[in-house]
Formats: sequence, structure tokens, C-alpha cells
Amino acid sequence: MGQLIKLQDYVSRYEQDIFLYPSRFVRLKRQQWERLKDIWENGDVNNKNSQKDLSILLEDEKQPIIDKIKWIFRLRSKENEDDIIVRDEENEQEEDFGLQFTASFSIRPNSIEELKQQFLDQLFRFQMKWASSTLTEKSMVNHKYYYDEKLKFFLQRFPDTFLVLYNPVFLLKEAPVELEIIMVTPIDVWCISFLEEENHAVFIGSKNRFWSKRYENTEKKILNPLLALNRTEKIIQKLFRLHEIDLPIRKVVLSRNGYIDYQEVPYDVRLVEKRNLDEWFTSLRRLRSPLKHKQLKAAQMLLEYCQTTSMRRMEWEIFDEEKNIE
Repeated sequence: MGQLIKLQDYVSRYEQDIFLYPSRFVRLKRQQWERLKDIWENGDVNNKNSQKDLSILLEDEKQPIIDKIKWIFRLRSKENEDDIIVRDEENEQEEDFGLQFTASFSIRPNSIEELKQQFLDQLFRFQMKWASSTLTEKSMVNHKYYYDEKLKFFLQRFPDTFLVLYNPVFLLKEAPVELEIIMVTPIDVWCISFLEEENHAVFIGSKNRFWSKRYENTEKKILNPLLALNRTEKIIQKLFRLHEIDLPIRKVVLSRNGYIDYQEVPYDVRLVEKRNLDEWFTSLRRLRSPLKHKQLKAAQMLLEYCQTTSMRRMEWEIFDEEKNIE
């Protein structure tokens, strides 16, 4: 399951520490999946005690957030404590804040595939929280993203080590620029532009500003997807050169339900459509490389240039007021 490290201009937990959260997510997913599968295989999915013991995917709000905030503040305020110990305890409490969950199944899955899909759907909602909130900040999420099939495609069908920036907003020279989808793998970076409309539509590519789309007996012009794709690539290239990051950048126009006809396609662009989708998709899924330092460094650099729009959590506002009264 790919990791959503940036969604639009929402605040992301990964921005706080890109070298911590990806490996933590991989570990959490693996542990909780094995635990859930074990319970399912033993027929205890609907057992209340099993549900109570499981810690996955639906955030546990039984302990008021304000109490957790106060606990962390007391740690920070302690005197004569070893800084490393305090920091470790604080990180552990913050992890509890973001990672305590309880799985709940109203209907027992009939197969392992159904179980996997339920697990992934709940994990998707969990990822949305990580991609739109931190301990102190949160962003107002457009609910369309919870039903975005393209977003789910990246998060539910690619390896855990793939880091996804979904239509990120970059802040360059104080001007916001929305880019195409960026996927940072352990060995390269993919810039991806979707070209999907009606099933079996045919897109006729060219070097012009507009392409043609043919569907049944109609034809209309659409904006050339390579324009936004090339802009995304150029921005990443400049940032990589500036920060001396050496990762190949690849470009793909993706049409999972249609066809692309482009006789003189540029050499550095890959067209992926119904006829070769499985080949491209399988080649990426087969990549079993673990997270790499240069990959995380590249992701960290990209996040530094992303715009973030968020607000302080109300719980922190209340806590600040209580602290001032004291």
C-alpha cells in the first residue's frame, strides 16, 4: 500500500519527520494485518474481546485528546530529566495519539480477499488522517478525496515503499503551483498524468496544445496532458540539481480505461493504456526494494517546497487558555 505523504496543500505528518513515519507505517501495517488475519482465521472477528484487543485503523478517541496534550506538555516541562528519555517518552505518546485503533466488522469477511479489502479500506481512512493532521495542526479535507478512486489506486495497489504526493501544491517564488501526481520509489521518481474519461475512449496525441478524443461517433479537443507533465518534471529536476539529489525522473500518461494513439511520442514519455497497463503495473509491483536514504532525502526536499494550509487544533487552543489562566 503506497504511502500518502502529501495531499494537495494539507498538513502532513510526514512533513514532521520523513525519516521516521514511512518505516513506522510499514511496521504498523504488517503487525496489524498479521494480528487481524490470525483472529479471522480463528473465527473471532465478531468477538467483542478480540475487537477490543485489536489496534488497527479506526482512531481510538476514548481518552480525550486534551488529556494527551497535557501529558506531553508535562513531559516537556519536567526539570532534571534526561532530554533523550523525555524525547523518547514524548514520541511514544505521540505515536499512541496517532496509531491507536480498533477494528470493527459488522459482517464477517467470507474470504481472505474480502478481509484484505476491508483492511485496506480502513487503512485508507487512517492514511487520510496522517495526510491532513498532526498532533497540533489539522487541515480541512475536501470529502471528495475519501471517494477518489485514483487516489485509492495508488494507495491500495502499490508497494508500501512508494511515497505519493497527490496533486501537491508547490510554493515557488511565493507563487503556488499545483503539480501532477508524484510517486517517489526507492529507485526513481514518477510524474504521472491521468487521461481517463469514457471507457474505451481513444486519445490522439500530438505536439500541439490540444489532443483529440474520439468516443463512439464524437470527437472533441482536450488539453495536451504533456504540458502539465513536463512542468512537473522541470520543477523536480531544478530542485534535484539544487540539492544534489540523484534519482531518475520518469514521466507517464496513464489511461487505464482507454487507448492512446501517438505516432511520434517523445522519447522520455511513457504512454500506459489498456493494452500495456498490466505490464507497467506489474513491473512496479515487483519492486521489492526497501526504503532508501536517498529516496527519503528526495521526499523530504520535495515536502519542504510544498505549501501547507492548516489551523491549530482546538484542543491546543483550549490548553493554551488553561495554561494562561494558571
